[in-house]
Amino acid sequence: MPSFTKKLLRQFLIWKYKHISERQFVYILSILVGFLAGLGTVTLKNLTHYIRLLFEIDFFNNYQNSLYFIFPMIGLFLVYVIKQIWLKKHIGHGISSTLYAISKLNGIIPRYNIYAALITAPLTAGFGGSVGLQGPAVSVGSALGSNAARLFRMNSKTRMLLIGCAAAGAMASMFKAPIAAIIFAIEIFSLDIAFASLVPLLLASVSAVITSYLFLGTDVLLRFELTDKFIVNDIPFYILLALVTGLASVYFSKVFFGITNFFKQFESRAIRLLIGGLAIGTMLFFIPPLYGEGYGIMNNLLKGDHLAAIGTTPFNLDLSNIWIVIGLLLGIGIFKAIAMTTTFGAGGVGGVFIPTLVMGNVLGNAFAKITNNIGFDFQVSESNFTLIGMTGLMAGVLHAPLTAIFLIAEITGGYELFVPLMIVSAISFAITKYYVSHSIYTLKLAQRGELMTHDKDQNVLMVLDIDKVIETNFIILKPNTKLGNILKNAVAKSSRNHFPVVNDKHEFLGAIRLDDIRHMMFNAELYNEVDASSLMHSDTEIINYDEDSMNTIMDKFKSSGAWNLPVIKGGKYYGYISKSKLLTAYRQQLINFTQ
Repeated sequence: MPSFTKKLLRQFLIWKYKHISERQFVYILSILVGFLAGLGTVTLKNLTHYIRLLFEIDFFNNYQNSLYFIFPMIGLFLVYVIKQIWLKKHIGHGISSTLYAISKLNGIIPRYNIYAALITAPLTAGFGGSVGLQGPAVSVGSALGSNAARLFRMNSKTRMLLIGCAAAGAMASMFKAPIAAIIFAIEIFSLDIAFASLVPLLLASVSAVITSYLFLGTDVLLRFELTDKFIVNDIPFYILLALVTGLASVYFSKVFFGITNFFKQFESRAIRLLIGGLAIGTMLFFIPPLYGEGYGIMNNLLKGDHLAAIGTTPFNLDLSNIWIVIGLLLGIGIFKAIAMTTTFGAGGVGGVFIPTLVMGNVLGNAFAKITNNIGFDFQVSESNFTLIGMTGLMAGVLHAPLTAIFLIAEITGGYELFVPLMIVSAISFAITKYYVSHSIYTLKLAQRGELMTHDKDQNVLMVLDIDKVIETNFIILKPNTKLGNILKNAVAKSSRNHFPVVNDKHEFLGAIRLDDIRHMMFNAELYNEVDASSLMHSDTEIINYDEDSMNTIMDKFKSSGAWNLPVIKGGKYYGYISKSKLLTAYRQQLINFTQ
């Protein structure tokens, strides 16, 4: 930052401290962050739209199906070049990376995340990668929120709140659904539901929606007019739909983790690009509706035009046969999860949110068509079931039942379908939760003990920095060190009453406490007779720096009853953690969380 800018910022901060309270300034920043998140989302949508317009000229339309095979490869190659040659940095999944930054980096997100996804996500989705833009929008907005907080010297708690504001802003701007956006930020980012955090979220959400209206007008991504009211007699069918979407959510999650693990076995990103690019190109050639985000499919099915949703296929199929249509819709739903994850595996950048809605959309529509054509004189609303199918997948895959309910309720412009929304969301979420403990966003973080939740105690333990509680100023002994040397070179020179014993490879063997040698300290006859190996004892628990979470460390102190426990790093002795220092650090962090 130039010196003139630094000076100007310093003067502004001094003025701010004198004239604006901390709370008022957070409100101002939340409006700014909402505007920036909205602007970032609008930019993402427009860039993707303009890239897609290039392929709608007559020349490309004549070879559309063949080019579906080529375009994704081009987009993925461009993303690969940007990552490898220009950015030279990893671009993670937007929401997962943001959750990690909140839990382990005190909300500090690198500046390059502001523009990384802004460039690579439109190239991925615009050229046909089967991913969404919601995740990248959150990534861009969160990076803006984090760096705005750092610029104005806000503390870590405010920084995390502004990241939540940015996430809400991105969601509100994407769908023009400000209430659902607030629920999304609270549900996904585990923000405290308190007045202090609710007002900034409201301001950010409204600011982002207004920004979207200013730049995009009244146009919305999902167009739906509620024409069929909720009928109580349809409840059994909604319960069946919930079972279907619950199982489909489990399938979606399992496919995601399975294909992700498959691509991880290839260390070379170029090989991942080649395999993934060929796979996604082949899928798009045979199933063109998998191309891009999938808003066309969703909107066409919501207005009842399944022929437009399916589009042209390389097969000469009789689309007047409703069962062929149902089969194609189920195929789109099944392969959407595969196409999306393959795009990620090949190196593409995008989000999970929209593909989840697409799968729910086609499954809900197919379910309604099956019900209406199975031959038992059942008749349900295809548009309503199409819409509510989206709720079921969102609640299950994302583990966000409240977001699912309020987003669809806002899209419909009312709460006529609130009862079926709640039924499908609750059942689908419960089924998925039983088989998949965490969402796609959070599973890896939870496995590493890095997931922020609504449990304050767990959150405090998770954000504690182990390096700040490890003490290394202990005098180290070798196993052959005689008692006389222990007293002269260790006890006499140390304020500690604990002395670790290590071998020549610096591997921890045990420890000697002052109480262990107190009874022989003044017996000179033993000075050359007794050595450390005969005095040391092994600790009941040992802390593994590379594997143990803070929660595990606390459990080890509790089970052992020890006041000090040794820390092993890379198989070698590293230091000690004392219960007093750990509890002091815990108390301070708890104050930071609750103040």
